[in-house]
Amino acid sequence: MILRSPTSMSEAQECMAEGAVPIGGATLVWATWQRDGFPAHAMSLRDLPEANEIGPENLGSAVVLNRVDERVPEVLQKAAAGVGTGAVRRTATVGGNLVGSTLRCLLPAALVLNAHALILEPEGVHITDLTEVLAKRPLLLSLVWRTPIASLYHKEAGKAGGPPPLVVAGALRREDDGGRRLRIAVREDGEFLCDSVRCHPTAEEDLRALRNGCLGQLSNASWEAVYERVSELLVRTPGR
Repeated sequence: MILRSPTSMSEAQECMAEGAVPIGGATLVWATWQRDGFPAHAMSLRDLPEANEIGPENLGSAVVLNRVDERVPEVLQKAAAGVGTGAVRRTATVGGNLVGSTLRCLLPAALVLNAHALILEPEGVHITDLTEVLAKRPLLLSLVWRTPIASLYHKEAGKAGGPPPLVVAGALRREDDGGRRLRIAVREDGEFLCDSVRCHPTAEEDLRALRNGCLGQLSNASWEAVYERVSELLVRTPGR
């Protein structure tokens, strides 16, 4: 296997045109390759500057999870900190978790931030939504979003050999007309649900509106976790 590490966008596009397979942090693909055979050409984005940026409104796909810090919103920082073990977080990347993993531990955080994806193709870079990223698995370059007013992340303890643990993520953001919108995403038994409501005068009204939407499909225990965490978020948000 020939592994290339492009240092410019043009070089990365050349690698793609030649059929190089992206490897992320290789935490997910290595065992499969050992079993099924290695590709002739592979590509890592670890030396591509655009894939390694970390900021208040962007996060590169090649960033390893233990580098995701307070520069990004709380919900994304805590989501990254809760993935696997320290050894995993030192090698697993943002792009690998979102595109290559079935657990997609960062997905609830990305959903509540209403993040969009910059994807790299042989023809260039374009922006798309997460739905396309999950469906087509393109080469993710980075995530971009608008800074939220506040956010939350909660992950319950999991059981060995059991289903993926419950995750509740939320973000409150200001809309163009000055109003506020609350977005909540939940991972329950490996399935993802996400909904948003324009904020009402009281937290109880917000929670009732969420319960009347797709989050009404949640089990009672999961809804109780949503209720508790969202109530905490709304109480600690200035101007509520």
